[in-house]
Amino acid sequence: MLIGLLSSCTKQPDLRGFDVDKFVQDEAGCQGSRSSQVAWLKAHKENLKGVSSNDIEDILGKPDIQQLADRNQEYYIYFLEKGPHCDKITNPSQAYCMAFRFSAIGLATEITFQNGLP
Repeated sequence: MLIGLLSSCTKQPDLRGFDVDKFVQDEAGCQGSRSSQVAWLKAHKENLKGVSSNDIEDILGKPDIQQLADRNQEYYIYFLEKGPHCDKITNPSQAYCMAFRFSAIGLATEITFQNGLP
């Protein structure tokens, strides 16, 4: 019952107009279909703030890169275009990506778009 109560309290983003399946199937942005959704993601990034890391992973799939940061924070990085990481995910890449920063309690506090990792 407690799990049900907690899960019902998490923010659920409005995803109208976003092709979730297309995003998830384009692993690491290597097929090029994630890039067509960048405008939607930028326009709706405020809607994604406050969403839990578990919910982001349920929506967008497993992050391409997950980084731990100081003070129990973490980053989920999703590549949005093809780059050297497509040959091997550990290859350094300056490809365009979206990074979610999650607080110590697992809520998205910042969403950035940049070339390379945060």
